[in-house]
Amino acid sequence: MIYTPNQDRYGGKMQYRRAGKSGVKLSEIALGFWHNFGDVNVLDNCRQIMRFAFDNGINYFDLADNYGPSYGSAEETFGYIFQKDFKPFRDEMFIATKAGHDMWEGPFGEFNSRKHLIAGIDQSLKRLGLDYVDIFYSHRYDPETPLEETLQTLVDIVRSGKALYVGISKYPADKAEFAYKYLSDRDVHCLLYQGKYNMLDREPEAEILPECEKFGVGFAAFSPLAQGLLTGKYFNGIPEDSRMAKDFFLKKAALTPEMIETLLKFKKEADEKQLTPAQYALNFVKKNPAVTTVIVGASSAKQLEELIN
Repeated sequence: MIYTPNQDRYGGKMQYRRAGKSGVKLSEIALGFWHNFGDVNVLDNCRQIMRFAFDNGINYFDLADNYGPSYGSAEETFGYIFQKDFKPFRDEMFIATKAGHDMWEGPFGEFNSRKHLIAGIDQSLKRLGLDYVDIFYSHRYDPETPLEETLQTLVDIVRSGKALYVGISKYPADKAEFAYKYLSDRDVHCLLYQGKYNMLDREPEAEILPECEKFGVGFAAFSPLAQGLLTGKYFNGIPEDSRMAKDFFLKKAALTPEMIETLLKFKKEADEKQLTPAQYALNFVKKNPAVTTVIVGASSAKQLEELIN
């Protein structure tokens, strides 16, 4: 069936925020591909999530080379669906990818050497089926590679036309400040800093967010629901099909009596505002004026609908 987008996709509830001091306006909610879009997932469900996102005004799609599982498969899934459904609408989409985490064997398979980052963007473009991405991130700080090497590679990637903008993710505040200045001095402004921010983890408020405002850099918040802790699904134990049940990224040990007490407090506050726990948690992140967009994951279009509304 040929996909015909919602003609009123920009007339709904979705709001758009400027990314720092730039001409880019991003949907305040972005669709993340860390989970649920790998080759272990049902392709048709992935397609329905992407369609629902686009139909409801989401214009920022957040990927990375190692998203899946398996590594690379989220980009492949996106690329397949993009060719089938979204290619005519490329100029409405802001597509992000990243490199820096482990991807292949050997000393060049991870971190931020020029060797790894150039290979990373080239491989990502092939999997995505794109000529360029809108933003390419250094996915994490590399304490061993000279930061100048990493940043100059980002500059060169923009000048090569493989990315329109660059960003950094999970950098310490002092290294982020160095990056902003280095990139600006070479006329390649850092568009976005991507970091974890939610009601349980407010660390960015101390340095990262004020620094973003100072240097005109947008902030893309990931894990706004603390990998599901703030959705309400763990109030009565650990569901068998939940992320915590896998005891990998979200550990069972995190669900302490103190944590349950905190989550119940948040639920009471959400109930008073007539919001679901997930909506309440998302609103907390969105209300910070330094935040440009909030990246959410979804296992179904229905789940995404709750977060958008």
